Amino acid sequence: MNRLSGYGRVLFACVLVAFLARADAAAPAAAAKKEIGVEILLDTDETVLGQEFEYPAGRARITTVLLTVPPHGTIPFHHHPVPLMGYIIQGELAVEYPDVGVIHYRAGDAFVEAFDTPHSGFNAGRGVVKILAVYAGAEGVPNSVDGE
Repeated sequence: MNRLSGYGRVLFACVLVAFLARADAAAPAAAAKKEIGVEILLDTDETVLGQEFEYPAGRARITTVLLTVPPHGTIPFHHHPVPLMGYIIQGELAVEYPDVGVIHYRAGDAFVEAFDTPHSGFNAGRGVVKILAVYAGAEGVPNSVDGE
């Protein structure tokens, strides 16, 4: 009976250790779930210039790009025939729209870029600018077209 009691104690100890280990492993996961949040960065149906935009016809294609613009760097004139959502991760970008003027975007700004409107950007700060660009395009339609 002592062997059985000893075996029972060992089995109980093993089960208890396994239970506690599982509880410890679950605690960080539960804590992580509590820390998840949703912050809407942008919810709009128009561009920064107040234009309505449409998705191009054809098979949909999403392209995500990380643009890095060095200090004093310039993005030449171009336009977008597809909707483009931009998010400034770092730095400050100034974008010139010939008929409107210059709009400054800073870290944390989210926007839908002007649609089919020529514009040029330049790094308006001292550090590197990083921009997350998400194009909602279509097969065979360029995301960006060079020139005015």
